[in-house]
Amino acid sequence: MHARVRIVQGDITQLDVDAIVNAANSSLRGGGGVDGAIHRAAGLQLAQECSRIGGCPTGEARLTGGYNLPARYIIHTVGPVWHGGTHGEDGLLARCYHQSLALAARHRLRAVAFPAISTGIYGFPKDRAARIAMRQTRHFLDTHDMPEQIIFVCYSSDSLAEHQAAAEEIFGPEAP
Repeated sequence: MHARVRIVQGDITQLDVDAIVNAANSSLRGGGGVDGAIHRAAGLQLAQECSRIGGCPTGEARLTGGYNLPARYIIHTVGPVWHGGTHGEDGLLARCYHQSLALAARHRLRAVAFPAISTGIYGFPKDRAARIAMRQTRHFLDTHDMPEQIIFVCYSSDSLAEHQAAAEEIFGPEAP
């Protein structure tokens, strides 16, 4: 099963995949980090479509066009802000991954790329977030044939290392 998962370091806005996942804010209006980068790269049409959608609650996901991105679609999901782990943050982050993967499967998207959701300005610990991402991915892939490929795109080398360690823990020594 791990053949369907890849972990790379790079810029998610450059990937030519069916969909990239945006670590969005609840207004879907763009912000900092990966959210701002995706909005800048996709162009004004994305902001217009997001405005029509009207927002997205934490733990849910919405689909838009990719516009000026190489990716055809963007799956926007709103991760939790870290409050020390006492406000249901783990469950909300797990729900982000599950909802994003379910949306991709429903639309028969073959290749989907994820950033490290909630680990930037939202402050979620990178190691903990990576383990949640890998657990949710493994669980989803055990029961679904789509997406065929899931790529975790890490912007920094420390995020890459955390994702690789989590993949080995969750998928075993032959992890991606």
